Amino acid sequence: MSSTLRASRPARLGQYLALLAYLVFLAFPFLWLISTAFKPATELGSLHPTWIPKDPTLANFRQAFDEQPLLQAAANSLVAALAAALIAVVIATPMAYVMARHRGRLSTAATGWVVISQAFPFVLVIIPLFLVLNYLHLINSLLGLVMVYVVWSLPFALWMLVGYVRAVPAELEEAAAVDGAGRLRTLVSVTAPLLAPGIVATALFAFITAWNEFFFALVLLKTPEKQTLPVVLTHFLGAEGVADLGPLAAAAFLATIPSLVIFAVIQKRITGGMLAGAVKS
Repeated sequence: MSSTLRASRPARLGQYLALLAYLVFLAFPFLWLISTAFKPATELGSLHPTWIPKDPTLANFRQAFDEQPLLQAAANSLVAALAAALIAVVIATPMAYVMARHRGRLSTAATGWVVISQAFPFVLVIIPLFLVLNYLHLINSLLGLVMVYVVWSLPFALWMLVGYVRAVPAELEEAAAVDGAGRLRTLVSVTAPLLAPGIVATALFAFITAWNEFFFALVLLKTPEKQTLPVVLTHFLGAEGVADLGPLAAAAFLATIPSLVIFAVIQKRITGGMLAGAVKS
């Protein structure tokens, strides 16, 4: 027993070191972004950059708000991302339950199509989407953009939820049926609480995907007051591709905050409700 523990300690230490290195790798761009956002112009052009600004300033943030309509763009992104996440989850949840509980050739074919559809590049579908939305008079419209986001995120949301549904033991539903619960009562009282973490995780994925999306928004939205935040961030690039680095870093830093806040708020719910519906009252 002791020899097994001694043997496992180096392996566990190696895992922790690998995890720490991975976290540093992920955190480096974000930390450098924060550092750049608070640096004055003199430090941004320095040949010897430093992690911590010697003379931190908020001028980059003021300039970013003065030059571009960041609040309006953020509101557009928020509306589009929240609507797309909500609609995608509402549509995908019952479909995922049916596909997971009633397996057959049709379910297998649908699952395969879901996986294959994720390999389609944006360029392949943008022209048909543009023609359809133009016919519906939804070009330069947040409603049209939300429809595109729902269609694009729905396959992966469905694939995620199918896995969560299959992870819920069917015996729990059978036990509830034996106790006299009907199908609707079983779904609401037993299955739904167990699926809550998966639904939240799927909604978070759909939200972040829509919040960060750039290509569809660039093509479908024309007027500045309708553009989303990722598109507006490109306006900090000059005509010759020279970036206004300070304001760009400040605006990009602000653009990352909603995703971080939402994840921090709901991450406990993702794990906390994992077994909420498994105990009969």
